[in-house]
Amino acid sequence: MTDSTGPALAEVLATLSVVQIPMRVRFRGVTVREVAVVHGPKGWGEFSPFPEYDDAEAARWLAAAVEAGWFGWPDPVRTSIPVNATVPAVLAREVAGILARYDGCSTAKVKVAEQGQSLKDDVDRVAAVRDVMGPGARIRVDANGGWTVAEATDALRRLSAYGLEYAEQPCATVEELAVLRVALARTGIDVLVAADESIRRAADPMRVVREEAADVIVIKVAPLGGVRAALDIAKECGLPTVVSSALDTSVGIRAGLALAAALPELPFACGLGTLELMAGDVADDSLVPLAGSITLRELTIDEELLERWKAPAGREQWWRDRVVRCHGLQTRV
Repeated sequence: MTDSTGPALAEVLATLSVVQIPMRVRFRGVTVREVAVVHGPKGWGEFSPFPEYDDAEAARWLAAAVEAGWFGWPDPVRTSIPVNATVPAVLAREVAGILARYDGCSTAKVKVAEQGQSLKDDVDRVAAVRDVMGPGARIRVDANGGWTVAEATDALRRLSAYGLEYAEQPCATVEELAVLRVALARTGIDVLVAADESIRRAADPMRVVREEAADVIVIKVAPLGGVRAALDIAKECGLPTVVSSALDTSVGIRAGLALAAALPELPFACGLGTLELMAGDVADDSLVPLAGSITLRELTIDEELLERWKAPAGREQWWRDRVVRCHGLQTRV
């Protein structure tokens, strides 16, 4: 039975399906993406925190799935969301093939600071993106906190030659981001700093604002507990906002689109094109960019696709046990 605090555990488990979808290319160490989806009266929700996340963090992802399935989302103020292409930490010669999967995207996010790679690899990759996309494209880089302040300053000095829109989470901590912004200004490096992990994995996301550690914030629906929770954080931060995804199926992408559609302003293309990195989906009409944007629409989940990508029984039980634990940590969405 569903009440004002959300569905009962049994109701969530009764609708849960777990899939394993191969990646087209290794992305942040992931070669196969495991995802659980649930179905409520308002539609489908995705529960897909990465396996290493603890239950307290994963519980926010479950709250987002419950919101999607049982509560729905705020009304949109736009019906089409511009998105960026996403270029993993591939060799420069592979860039053109990656970008070819994205229809009409004029912005690219490029992964940098990959463990085991060098700054030269990053420079070559960004240079290849600029070469393929041309001078009018926007390029942003994402280091996932992989640089020290000194490394970030040097790297962004070199990468800025290719025209960067912003650098996403160049350093790991809020303190480092704040110091980096000052260092970039003092050395005349004209690159904006965007905070991602310092927002979505922080106990106090507002530290980024108080310490003047970012020019832009990047927010994801699931890690923040749902569209409404993410909207509240964006409003409180008051900084330009980019909506991104976390290797989601179309179910998770739809939640990201709901957030992007509800923001009062959307000055940047959103990172909601990551489905192109996966070799499959659970929807028969995948939410991928056409002419650089994704149009809001409702999803039809294909039962045959759920069966095709169905996870082995042992993995499904692992996810069911995780839902049980996370459901016990839930508060009102």
